[in-house]
Amino acid sequence: MMAKRMRFFAGTAHPQFAAELAAHLGVTPDPSEAFHFSDGNLFVRVGENVRGYEVFIVQTLAPPVNDHLMELIFLIDACKRASSGPVTAVIPYYSYALADKKDEPRVSIRGRVVADLLETVGVDRVLTMDLHSPQIQGFFRKPVDHLYAMPVLAEDFRARQLADLVVVSPDMGFAKRARHFARLLDAPVAIGDKVRRGHEERAEVMNIVGEVKGCNALIVDDIIVSGGSLVSLAEVLVREGAKEIYAAASHGVLSDGAVEKLANSPIKEVVVTDTLPLPPDKQHPKIRQVTVTPLFAEAIRRIHEEESVSVLFTEAEPPPP
Repeated sequence: MMAKRMRFFAGTAHPQFAAELAAHLGVTPDPSEAFHFSDGNLFVRVGENVRGYEVFIVQTLAPPVNDHLMELIFLIDACKRASSGPVTAVIPYYSYALADKKDEPRVSIRGRVVADLLETVGVDRVLTMDLHSPQIQGFFRKPVDHLYAMPVLAEDFRARQLADLVVVSPDMGFAKRARHFARLLDAPVAIGDKVRRGHEERAEVMNIVGEVKGCNALIVDDIIVSGGSLVSLAEVLVREGAKEIYAAASHGVLSDGAVEKLANSPIKEVVVTDTLPLPPDKQHPKIRQVTVTPLFAEAIRRIHEEESVSVLFTEAEPPPP
């Protein structure tokens, strides 16, 4: 499939995603290794000649985030020191996108620091999906291709043909994207009135703006971390008279305790993409993954063949308000 010379390396964060991505591309992942010494230091090596090759390195920032981030940094450095051609970091989930500003005294803008780290070791392009803060793209001086999971998730729910569906945004900040999601499903929108206190991962939902009584509700968001905010919103929807409640999100982080919260909640099903792994301890009949590897594969193909990538995300991008 690939006419030009290319190398495809997979980090250790999400081997299944990398394998499926490689299969869609019609390539075999090139060998690499990563392990920790007894003192905690990380050793990384690429196992093939990369001189003059275009390199793609797949590494999502799954927990433990910092270990996987440093592995990605070292893989990029190893390729650059071996005289590779351009290196694209394929980061399905860019964890530090939540830290995009200095919102209190004496804190680090971690999203910017990670961007600086990637550029310092020589990354030439970043391919990612659904940044929590899209302005993270501006932290890079190199190209950032920003894909959207929304069409994949919307198609999954469109196939179910749920009657009396209303799309629910968790807060005003996500309302624009929720409206676009709703247009894809030809459904109305409701918005949660959410209050977050300090650094708590759970936000309290006070009430719902919009009509949900007698409707099947689909809560849409970009990330599920602790699940607390999602469950809180679902409980308010039940109080307001909603019937079946579903949830869809691009990234299922599902930190400790999240699966139990979702299992005991009024939510019938949670659908997330495979940008993050879903290990056995996070699997539950209520939680289902859909794949976005075909979308990433097409983006990589277009980058490698020097074709336009924008067609993949402009059609999915929420229109201006």
